[in-house]
Amino acid sequence: MFFNRDDAARRLAERLLAYQGSKPLVLAIPRGAVSMARLIAQRLQGEFDVVLVRKLRAPHQPELAIGSVNESGWTYVADDAWACGADAVYIEREKHLQLQTIRQRRAQYTPIRAPLEPAGRIVIVVDDGLATGATMIAALHGLRASRPARLICAVPVAPPDTVARVSALADEVVCLEMPEFFQAVGQFYRHFDQVDDAEVIELLRNS
Repeated sequence: MFFNRDDAARRLAERLLAYQGSKPLVLAIPRGAVSMARLIAQRLQGEFDVVLVRKLRAPHQPELAIGSVNESGWTYVADDAWACGADAVYIEREKHLQLQTIRQRRAQYTPIRAPLEPAGRIVIVVDDGLATGATMIAALHGLRASRPARLICAVPVAPPDTVARVSALADEVVCLEMPEFFQAVGQFYRHFDQVDDAEVIELLRNS
């Protein structure tokens, strides 16, 4: 159990101390992980930014991820997406909607600068926890194409099968807790408040 996201970030930073001083690029999956990535970047003397990805929502079950899309438009579709009622037409429509959100967020989050360049750098991708791992898969896939020197996934909590799934796309996965019984990320935090766009913008502006 983590007290809140800052507590989880401090614990992750301790596990990532080997990268202190190498000026890592710490990238948050918005919105929940943004304050975490900023804290980790400060602790490791690195730089902080966001990587924009969105989950593809199951029909009639918007909280359930059946896949994900990254900023380049690359799409991951889970094996069981069809069982949830998502056919090719639905997935294309959902992808289009989520790409619109990604473009809106990029315009909001970094309006006066381009995203920081990951090529040749140690890149640490942070989320506040993984359930299916769909958004992390899209993030890691997109970043790998940018040729980082090392690509690391860092999360406080995820089920073992999800950790195995994302491990195929990262050079290293740092996961503090891997419980067998997993319903939702929020169950592992005492305080798990919603994060809004205004908070994300403020954190990026002051980074």
